[in-house]
Amino acid sequence: MTGVRRFLFLNGLSLAFGGLFLASLVGQAFAGVADVNDHRLSEGLEPISLARFVTSSSFAVDVMENWQSEYLQFFLYVFATVWLVQLGSAESKEPHKVGRESDEQQSLGKHLRKDSPAWARAGGVRTALFSRSLGVVMGTLFLLTWAASSVAGWSAFNNEQLMGREDPVSWVGYLGQAEFWNRTLQNWQSEMLAVGSMAIFSVYLRQRGSPESKPVGAAHHDTGQTG
Repeated sequence: MTGVRRFLFLNGLSLAFGGLFLASLVGQAFAGVADVNDHRLSEGLEPISLARFVTSSSFAVDVMENWQSEYLQFFLYVFATVWLVQLGSAESKEPHKVGRESDEQQSLGKHLRKDSPAWARAGGVRTALFSRSLGVVMGTLFLLTWAASSVAGWSAFNNEQLMGREDPVSWVGYLGQAEFWNRTLQNWQSEMLAVGSMAIFSVYLRQRGSPESKPVGAAHHDTGQTG
């Protein structure tokens, strides 16, 4: 296997979803500008360009709202699965492993492996930070995308206010608007439903060969096993 083919094979999952993400984002941009222009033409207005649409606050708020709800989902899931279990779920730890687990279970201290990451070997603050790095990064990305979605939504809201000859509101004022929380909670509830469904469905359902599923022949009460 050549170097390029080996790279593609070993990184297929991230590359495939990265490609699907970009294709979906481009598709959203084209579909979005077409939808906006349909409405503008029906109102007797000139259509806008794709470039103007993708740099608009309306496009930004739609994108950021989706991103922040996804990062919220993973942030909560990473931390919740430290302490919470679902008996029989492939998405859960085994009940006796609840908590931060021992150094032996986490391959730390005297249980380090030859190929353990450098920051796992470093000890002190670096190891403490590295041991929480996934949750920290997911939480930070959630906060950044939430802030971006609120600013974009604020801009879009004020554009509508001005078009309706009403006074614009401050950013803090926008955070108190029902529209902001209606849009935000719509996204959040769908993510919580998806995570909860996956946790319970994996107790009773199987997908042969998937690491997100238990082995087909595993008992329903087997917890934390993957195929």
